[in-house]
Amino acid sequence: RRRPPIPSCEKSRPAFPWLDLVLAQIRYSIPEELEHGAFVGNIAEDLGLDVAKLSARRFRIVSGAKKQYLEVNLENGILFVNEKIDREELCERSPSCFLHLQVVIENPLELYRVEVEILDVNDNSPSFPWSEFNLDITESAAPGSRFPLESAQDQDVGTNSLRSYQLSANQHFVLNIQTRNDGSKFAELVLDTPLDREQQKKHEMVLTAYDGGSPERSGTALITITVLDANDNVPVFDRSVYRASLVENAPRGTLVLKLNATDLDEGSNGEVTYAFSGHAPLKVRELFSVDPYTGEIRVKGVVDYEKASVYELYVQAKDRGPSAVAVHSKVLVDILDVNDNAPEVILTSVSTPVQEDAPPGTVIAVISVMDRDSGENGNVDCQIPSNVPFQLHSSFKNYYTLVTSEFLDREAVSEYNITLTARDLGSPSLSTKKTILVQNNAPGASICSVTAFDPDSNQNAYLSYSILEGQIQGMPVSTYVSINSDNGNIYALRSFDYEQLRNFQIQVQAQDAGFPPLSSNVTVNVFGAATTEPLYCTQCGVYTWGGVHY
Repeated sequence: RRRPPIPSCEKSRPAFPWLDLVLAQIRYSIPEELEHGAFVGNIAEDLGLDVAKLSARRFRIVSGAKKQYLEVNLENGILFVNEKIDREELCERSPSCFLHLQVVIENPLELYRVEVEILDVNDNSPSFPWSEFNLDITESAAPGSRFPLESAQDQDVGTNSLRSYQLSANQHFVLNIQTRNDGSKFAELVLDTPLDREQQKKHEMVLTAYDGGSPERSGTALITITVLDANDNVPVFDRSVYRASLVENAPRGTLVLKLNATDLDEGSNGEVTYAFSGHAPLKVRELFSVDPYTGEIRVKGVVDYEKASVYELYVQAKDRGPSAVAVHSKVLVDILDVNDNAPEVILTSVSTPVQEDAPPGTVIAVISVMDRDSGENGNVDCQIPSNVPFQLHSSFKNYYTLVTSEFLDREAVSEYNITLTARDLGSPSLSTKKTILVQNNAPGASICSVTAFDPDSNQNAYLSYSILEGQIQGMPVSTYVSINSDNGNIYALRSFDYEQLRNFQIQVQAQDAGFPPLSSNVTVNVFGAATTEPLYCTQCGVYTWGGVHY
């Protein structure tokens, strides 16, 4: 599915008249698991670009993803799936999932933002951590007693995620479904009528979990309940909800907090042990541990603020009596961000070499920066050395353009190594350096293009271009310039020095493929502009500001 283009920001007037970037944004939505070649959208049409010029303007897309999931056919401008996308692998259980792309085209330089929303499909069934659950319940348990059941997990999101549970028909229990803060659901077994161990020692029933997809998917687990004589007091937590703060990357073994529950019984019936309850997700069990005897919760894995800013730990306390009943509490752990990510610098476009008479404001590179930290830790400032003839401008948030600040002199300096430093505002600050090589007027640069027209058709209208023999300062013209016979692009074969060669002429011939062949010649005058004043072309009626005029 394709949505109409949405501008991401207004086009702002550049600091220099030569800096003219087009900035816009479009969004597409596609389901996951599409095969290679699946249609996403006609990105050239949606951006209003000429398909025939995509290759010539070096149309390309830049993605921060590790895989090249999407690609563009430069012949028709269609954005298509290059590699099958697994939404669960890409975004885990995030409610929204986007691929962020940047489109870069040149001549002139234009930037576009593209967001591709990956929609979930119902390709996962709910599943329980075990196929059978065993519960011990005392016969003295009162009607209304609740017993948490292990939660089912479904990797899908939205309507395709876990939606409900159902319990098979039985005489004593009903099901109560609860919803967590994050919207996920878990089930509790509720005693409806009293148990009698002397009449029946065991009860079996089937718990089924359903998702909300179409078609609906489900998973089952067998619940086996053993009725025991028991213990008439249960442990009691001193708090119904615990809360603690923890800095990210805290060392393994760091104490988060200590649980405390008491039991009025004596002996083993009053000895309390602690553990995670069945509500605790697997990820929580990987990151934290609970000491069964002291109730201390400690860091077990690597806690990363960029992955989660808060964790809910569901814990239980249970005495060591023969018919112990577990009681439950919740622990909220707030994760505090630290500056543990250095800025990332991406060169999205580099235009080098550059002519020595390029006017101030010529765009050399487009740079994007990002920092995965939050707050001040994620705010980034970019700088370049002050002793180079270049300036860094912020075009919009996290994007910069490197431009010339004065005319360059190849004879004085033929190339520059510009070190870009991106530094965040965290404490202590982290930084990243990137070096950009800028070369002046290197051989092989395109200097101009000629175009001829032939009103004939077929091969009689097919044109080829060539440079006629001649001399420049006593040397063959072929040692100075060359031409592409198919498109008329003229290239420099050496660096031009304005102080030694201020202007020269070349003869270009266009010849058709008819029989007999017909041809026409044109004189190309090349002037070196060493002034900031505009030059006027009498043949084409166009002013050219600086640079080389043809």
